[in-house]
Amino acid sequence: MIKVENLTKKFVRNKSKKEKEEFYADKDITFEAKDGEIIGILGPNGAGKTTLLRMIAGILEPTEGKISFDDMNYQNNEIEIKQKIAYLSGNTKLYDTLTTYELLRMCCDIYGVSKEESEKRIKEIAKVLVMEQFLYNKIANLSTGQTQKVNIARCLIHNPKYYILDEATTGLDIISSQIILNFIKEERNKGKTILYSTHYMEEAENICNKVIMINKGEIIKSGTPEEIKKDTNTTNLRDAFFTMLGGVLDEE
Repeated sequence: MIKVENLTKKFVRNKSKKEKEEFYADKDITFEAKDGEIIGILGPNGAGKTTLLRMIAGILEPTEGKISFDDMNYQNNEIEIKQKIAYLSGNTKLYDTLTTYELLRMCCDIYGVSKEESEKRIKEIAKVLVMEQFLYNKIANLSTGQTQKVNIARCLIHNPKYYILDEATTGLDIISSQIILNFIKEERNKGKTILYSTHYMEEAENICNKVIMINKGEIIKSGTPEEIKKDTNTTNLRDAFFTMLGGVLDEE
């Protein structure tokens, strides 16, 4: 289980050439993600989703608040937690001079996966993500969708328990996107804990047990997709989100 309590991140930005101002990327975020659950983190660009996930993944330090993984925290168990995390960022750069296979082998070495187990994991993941065709191609020569599959694959190679996925289907076609979504649901059924950030409301409705809607760094609604649609008297999460914003989407 991932537990987030009153998580806040404050930054300072230039208001003018001579004046600076403080602003909150996320403010007082609290929720739980249990084993065997997919929690959707939804909101427009600039809502605070990526900052939130970076804090949970241990990349950014919160200004305030607590994060725990099955009663472990970064202060006392940082290495153990990070060994169990799959963190997918939308702007991760890959070594494009390597082949897909070479990159995945390198990731296995980093996580201490044995040679025998790494060959097995690479073969399994390549099959699940339909990557066999370009497994030995250089990453520099891959399409955008193929590169995104490799990016996802390198997160899965160590068989993580906690998934923190930021826009996992960006750059993928409909078929590839569905392959990824099916895989995520299968991992949920194995008891994994999954945080899934997206601005595609339809995806969240398809795979998430619960969703947390964020705007301007604050939670504006949380619950199951059905609960949120019922509370807002709408038939889909997209309309529900617009209803809560009064029909206006303000992206700063």
